[in-house]
Amino acid sequence: MAEKTSTGKRFDVWAPFAESVTLLAEGQHHEMRSLDGGAAGWWTADVPRRPGTDYGYLVNGEGPFPDPRSQRQPDGVHALSRTFDASSYAWNDADWAGRGLGGAVIYELHLGTFTPEGTLDAAVEKLDYLVELGIDFVELLPVNAFNGPHNWGYDGVLWFAVHEAYGGPEAYQRFVDAAHAAGLGVIQDVVYNHLGPSGNYLSKFGPYVKSGEGNTWGDSVNLDGPGSDDVRQYILDNAAMWLGDFHVDGLRLDAVHALRDERAVHILEDLASLADGIEAETGVPKTLIAESDLNNPRLIYRRDTNGYGLEGQWSDDFHHAVHVNLTGETAGYYADFDSLGALAKVLEHGFFHDGSYSSFRGRHHGRPIRPGLVHPAALVVCNQNHDQIGNRAAGDRLSSSLSYGGLALAAVLTMTSPFTPMLFMGEEFGASTPWQFFTSHPEEWLAKATADGRLKEFERMGWDPALVPNPQDPETFERSKLKWEEAHDGDHARLLDLYRALANLRRSTPELAGGGFTDTHVDFSEEDKWLVLSRGAVRVACNFGDRTLTKAMDGEVLLATDSAAAVGNGKLTLPGESAAVVRLK
Repeated sequence: MAEKTSTGKRFDVWAPFAESVTLLAEGQHHEMRSLDGGAAGWWTADVPRRPGTDYGYLVNGEGPFPDPRSQRQPDGVHALSRTFDASSYAWNDADWAGRGLGGAVIYELHLGTFTPEGTLDAAVEKLDYLVELGIDFVELLPVNAFNGPHNWGYDGVLWFAVHEAYGGPEAYQRFVDAAHAAGLGVIQDVVYNHLGPSGNYLSKFGPYVKSGEGNTWGDSVNLDGPGSDDVRQYILDNAAMWLGDFHVDGLRLDAVHALRDERAVHILEDLASLADGIEAETGVPKTLIAESDLNNPRLIYRRDTNGYGLEGQWSDDFHHAVHVNLTGETAGYYADFDSLGALAKVLEHGFFHDGSYSSFRGRHHGRPIRPGLVHPAALVVCNQNHDQIGNRAAGDRLSSSLSYGGLALAAVLTMTSPFTPMLFMGEEFGASTPWQFFTSHPEEWLAKATADGRLKEFERMGWDPALVPNPQDPETFERSKLKWEEAHDGDHARLLDLYRALANLRRSTPELAGGGFTDTHVDFSEEDKWLVLSRGAVRVACNFGDRTLTKAMDGEVLLATDSAAAVGNGKLTLPGESAAVVRLK
């Protein structure tokens, strides 16, 4: 079917469930007529679409409801939409050439808690800081419209609208333009697997979801049932809006394992094809990264090798292996990663579960990555992220339980791995603030259900309910905001300097950003608690124990997390809980 947008000259809406549709625009009612005799389910009104017009649709006399493709909701997700013309923005990024994942560092942030103001314009003021840190891509957690003033972002219901409290769509364009001027790419986190519980009126219009066929978060989006052609186009048009109209450099696709699609051509393949087309048209790389717990490398294989053609995917196995070896925590899905051997396997092969038995799942899981088909940079890895922090009972970061030495080890492992490192905001200076699960649902029933559900979830996992903050309490949100003054003090500043040094080292040392899977080798000792990662002539030595160790090694120390680390007489001396990067002679 032909592409439909919300920025054309007419008011068009897909509503195959409707027997009648009425446009309400600037207080006036206009009966809409069906296109093509109603066979396609599209309705139109011969009313000029002017910028700044407040409008909505009455479906079968009920409503008015917001436009499913609304790009502005100035009064919230239950109110009228407002027209917005993305093409009216005067971009200044004509010289922006973009970049790919290879050698890059990603910085994940949540707009509402990144700055005290919690806006896109305030985040612009931090771009120079990110450049100095050595970041290449800024990844924004979801920004699409949700009910209430603040939210994690995964309760969005209007995928085309930028949340008004963040500044709306014009502020978003200013942010991307400023990021490009600073030399930073922008990756937008998008959620195509479910819709939030408040303000979701899509089912009034058409078969956007499959009732009764749900995933963890609600009804599944209709990707392969009757009427799914237009639903898929809805998703593709949304992706095209970010990558085209808003000049975004990439999309992080949330929980793709929850995309239920039995078609021969998966929606992920369609998205990859779309991104490739926009890249060819603009000359700027467009990167798609999947969040997936499937450990299925087909996501990142090229489409001509029967893959989906995405540029990257998250590797949770890396996070789990680092977390367990630093914290000793082995509950739940951490159980299988309780060894340096698990970390070594991840570093060499990308996945730990590559067809191996997963005790958490009670079955075998994953499949091996074929080294010849994928570069390690296709795996995005981290030692902390919004999920792994926020889905803990207290939303506690590694900084709440690890010393400087432990945090430094986590930094070195992440930044010198053969993969693409991603930092979570504040990680780089060991932020003391938690990042907790927060919502602001105005509906009393939904607020109670969210809070109660959170408690029950953690009770099943064995957490003390007393540790679980009420997500609806405004203080839960306020506690999660970064305290930027910390970055200049004591070990916070010391850790920040380390991250900066690691980013610089990664850029200046070809072995740390290049090389394939077969160029990475790991030696380790479970008993003595050391691990050495070999990447060409570079060695990354990590001491997880509390005793100083020596290893046969001769060369130049490029970086060390402890000033007592040194190479002499053909040996590396490495204090407890520290790491060193050495170039061999």
